[in-house]
Amino acid sequence: MATQEEKLERFLGLHVGPAALLMPNPWDQGSAKLLASLGFEALATTSSGFAATVGRLDHSVTRDEALVHAASIVGATELPVSADLENCFADEPEGVAETISLAIETGLAGCSIEDSTGDREVPVYELSLAAERVAAAVEAAHTGSARLVLTARSENYLHGRHDLADTIARLQAFQEAGADVLFAPGVIDATELRQLVAAVDRPVNVLALPGAPFVSELAEMGVRRISVGGAFAFAALGAVVEAARELREAGTYGYWERAAAGGTASRAAFKS
Repeated sequence: MATQEEKLERFLGLHVGPAALLMPNPWDQGSAKLLASLGFEALATTSSGFAATVGRLDHSVTRDEALVHAASIVGATELPVSADLENCFADEPEGVAETISLAIETGLAGCSIEDSTGDREVPVYELSLAAERVAAAVEAAHTGSARLVLTARSENYLHGRHDLADTIARLQAFQEAGADVLFAPGVIDATELRQLVAAVDRPVNVLALPGAPFVSELAEMGVRRISVGGAFAFAALGAVVEAARELREAGTYGYWERAAAGGTASRAAFKS
């Protein structure tokens, strides 16, 4: 079995090269094993996908629950795993550092920190505090024999703040604070993405959303990593809804065609 340090080195290496790292987001151990069997080289947890597995909305799980979940995904495969730790479940830098220190103990290769507050009135932290929080996360992530690849996220676009200049300023501040990877989920316009990538000197992650450039185009722009957030989890739930409606409303069994494909893939993935 690969050690945490070996997974870290492999994960870092996957951010360098002509091809963008495709990093899908499993929501449980089964989906992690399935995605690993399909040839992906790294995985990331999804806060919204995990919350759905316990019947809740995003941003409603506790730190302890998120860390236990992260550890379960780490244990499902030999792939490097990065955890979506939301805003690290803390406002102050000290609390952020504590969360990162606990995350290291789960065997993760990486994790992310958001600049979102959870407050609808003030959805993102003021820039100086946001940068202090990232600096605290970096110090905790990069200290000791085990360390994490830290991804710093600017959440502006997810909260209706379509201000590219401020988003870039935030990512530059996070880079200065020592973040390994930069991420502005919701930025999908090709022109804006080119400006963003050109403005920073760290690998950039893009969230694959409707309307975003395709994978080959993102790679050509210099994007180094692409994730899907909760999309795969909710695609699976969408398939359940379709099957349930067919059974309940039409009384037919067409869903078995998709179920058969899933069963075949699962048996191949789980046999080891």
